[in-house]
Amino acid sequence: MNAARRRVCELLAIALSGLLIAAPANALVTAGGTPTALHGETDGDAEADRQAVSREIERFRSSSISISQAMAIAEARHAGSTTADVSFDGGSDVPVYRVKTLHNDRLWRHTINAATGELIGGEAALPLAELDLDDRSNLAALGAIRHRLADAVRVAERAASGKAISGGLVRERGRLNFAIVVISGDDLKEVILEPPGARAK
Repeated sequence: MNAARRRVCELLAIALSGLLIAAPANALVTAGGTPTALHGETDGDAEADRQAVSREIERFRSSSISISQAMAIAEARHAGSTTADVSFDGGSDVPVYRVKTLHNDRLWRHTINAATGELIGGEAALPLAELDLDDRSNLAALGAIRHRLADAVRVAERAASGKAISGGLVRERGRLNFAIVVISGDDLKEVILEPPGARAK
């Protein structure tokens, strides 16, 4: 990222933080290229990547259930759970959201029908003790902060003027952030949000 673009992004982040009272701060919106979450199995073929992303976006736009609704459906399965990761998958016969929630020292995996909101194939749980140290550390930090992925999705959609298609936790240079991919017009934008208090965790 060149210095001028970085400065514009920094100024955007500062301007947005004033709008984000009681929500994750320090929004950084980037556009261009294909966010990693949406790269397909096309072995780096740029045209095939573009076509796969276009098909994914088209299927996403025709879905009745939003990413926020999919998170709420998954979280309702276990009172007190919180979403750690969510993504839209339009590559299967039925478009779905893949939602991972954290509850009682377990990571629960849910597949939600993007047209009906129904749970597909039950749910699977993985004890946190079976995850690697970095994943356990990130999930522990998620449990300790008061902001949730659902908050970050709302902020990212407003900041990028679009609809979120995926979101989750990333750790960069020791900082835990929410990374949200938003469809804005025909563009994909990645919004990075640092939850207040996450730096100290």
